[in-house]
Amino acid sequence: MDIRIILSSTNDPLYEAERQLRNRILLRPIGIPDYGWEMHDDKALHFLAVQQDQVVGCVLLVPLNARKNKVQLIQMAVDTGFQGKGIGKRLMQHLLQFCKSREIQEIEIHAREPVVSFYEQFGFKVYGAPFEEVGIQHRFMQKKL
Repeated sequence: MDIRIILSSTNDPLYEAERQLRNRILLRPIGIPDYGWEMHDDKALHFLAVQQDQVVGCVLLVPLNARKNKVQLIQMAVDTGFQGKGIGKRLMQHLLQFCKSREIQEIEIHAREPVVSFYEQFGFKVYGAPFEEVGIQHRFMQKKL
C-alpha cells in the first residue's frame, strides 16, 4: 500500500475514487447527499491510501490561514473492507510527517465522538464543549507541532 498526496488539485485521476469513498463511508450513512461536503476540496491537500490502484483510505488537510501553517484535518475515511488494518494510522503518520516538514504549526479537527481516542493516540487534545455537526456529536481537537 502506498500513501499518495494530491496537492490542491481535483484533476488528479485518483480524485474521483476518493470522492466515491468519502460518499460511501462518510456521507451516505448520515444522510448527506453525495458530493455534499466538497466545499474545501480544491484548496485541500488530499492524502490517499492506495492499494493496487484502488483508493482504500483518505484524509484531507485544509489551510485555515494565509500562511498555511494552521490546518484542519477533515474527511478521514477507510474503506469498510480495509478497516482495522492500520491504514488510518499510516495515513496519520504520513500526514504528521508532512506537516512537520512543511512547518505547519497547528492541526485542528472536528472529531466525531466515537473516534476521539484514535486521534488522541497521535497527540491530539480535546478542548471546548461537545457540539453537534451534521447531526452527530463532535469534539474540537488540536495538536500543536
